[in-house]
Parts: sequence; structure tokens; C-alpha cells
Amino acid sequence: MSASTPIDLEQYLKLFQVQGGTDEPYLRHHFQRFADTKQRFLSHWDRNRGNRLLDIGAHWLHQALLYAIDGFEVTALDLPITFELANVRSLAQAHSIALLPNPDLARPAALASIADNAFDVVLFTEIIEHITFNPVTMWREIYRVMKPGARLVVTTPNYYALRGRTWHWGRFLKRFGGGVDVLDILSRHTYAHHWKEYSLRELIYYFCVLSPDFTCLNAAHVEEYSRDYLPVPSTRAARTLEHALPILRPDAYLEVELVRKDKGIVVEPHW
Repeated sequence: MSASTPIDLEQYLKLFQVQGGTDEPYLRHHFQRFADTKQRFLSHWDRNRGNRLLDIGAHWLHQALLYAIDGFEVTALDLPITFELANVRSLAQAHSIALLPNPDLARPAALASIADNAFDVVLFTEIIEHITFNPVTMWREIYRVMKPGARLVVTTPNYYALRGRTWHWGRFLKRFGGGVDVLDILSRHTYAHHWKEYSLRELIYYFCVLSPDFTCLNAAHVEEYSRDYLPVPSTRAARTLEHALPILRPDAYLEVELVRKDKGIVVEPHW
């Protein structure tokens, strides 16, 4: 199947069903995001530059499989609890997806088995907002396995989204603060929260600070991937504003190219 041939959701679901199934409601909800992100990236990427891809936070392989069936050599990294599932292992084997179970992304020990300069593309989609630890050790290891010229694809909710929590004035006026709320902290697992949401400008700054070897490309504010994708329903007025003012759109998209490997990750965490 070529990149120019979009795959239908129902057709895509069958690839999972024959290997024992998957979380279909989750895939139905996020499929358009996966497909749109891939289409956007491939519109900027020359396939002759390489097809070795690392998907960080691959979960049930919902996104990884899109690239595997399109000829990419895919390696997926996620928690062992996911990759121990029989249906996930069966799907990976059927589509030659290498699985790297890693219990703690703060210390990505699973990547130690990967050679330097191994990957042409790294997917880091809807992950950065969940990070609760200092990420410098993680980025050093990701940097190591990226080859010069490799591209990192980042998507994340936009902090300034019109329908985001930035504009929850009622909570602010009641003196209940901002960011993750108390009930969420107490009632949900650690990685269920969006601990830190970024503006697109802030995201670019993040990678510029990490290493002078990184160059940020193709930055974009992205409209809602599909109707009812967001928990806050859209109105005609909201859709009009989001279309007219990109900074109010729900998601941010960024490609980060490792143009050279001279300086490395230059940040040193301190107390």
C-alpha cells in the first residue's frame, strides 16, 4: 500500500481484528489524527532519505501500523504492560514491527540495544504534554539513535486553544488555580493528565534550547482532526474563530530536524 492511497478506517480496523482485536473506540476516536499527521509529515519528507522509524509511546500500535503498511521499517517503544498483550504482539509480528518495552521513559534503557544513528524518523506525538520528569536523559538517548538529517515529528495540544483549559475563567475567579486540577491529580493515573501544554512558539524554543543541532521546520497550528474529537463541543462561532485565527486551533504540529551531530544535548539539569 502506497502513501498516496489513503486507508479507510473500517479496512484498517480489520488489520487489528484478525490479530485478536484492539481498543476500537480509542482507535476510532484518534484515527483521523494518526492519518492527518502522517499525511502532513509525508508532504514534507523525501522517502529517499530513509524509512527507519521509531514510534515513542506507540501503545497499541494504532499509529505505528500506518507506517509499517506503507513500507517503513518500524520500531515501537512503550510500556511493557502494553507490549505483553497477545494481540499487540501478534500484530507486531504480522507486520514486522519491532517492539521495545520500556517501563520508564525517564530512563529509556530499551534504546541501549539500538545502535547510534539508527533512525530516520522519530514520532513523538501526543506524548510531550504527559511528561512529568526532567526529560534531558531521555532526549540524549533519542538524539543518539537519530542519524544526522533525521526528523522528529511532534504533535501536542495547543496551550492557547480556544476550547482549551487556558480560558476557564470560572475556575480562575473561584481561586481554583490553573493547570491540572486537584481532582484529576488524585483520581487519575500519572500519565493520564496533560501536565504541561505548550504554545507552538514555546515548543520551538524547547528544542532550540535542547541542542543547537536541532532546526525546527513546518510548524503549524492544526484544526480539530474530526468533529467531536475534542471534549468541548464545537459551535459555528468557535469553528469560524479557529479557522480565522490559527493560534486558537486545538493542536500544534512541529518537525525537528537533526541537521548535524556536533554539540549534542547541551542542557545540564541542576538543583
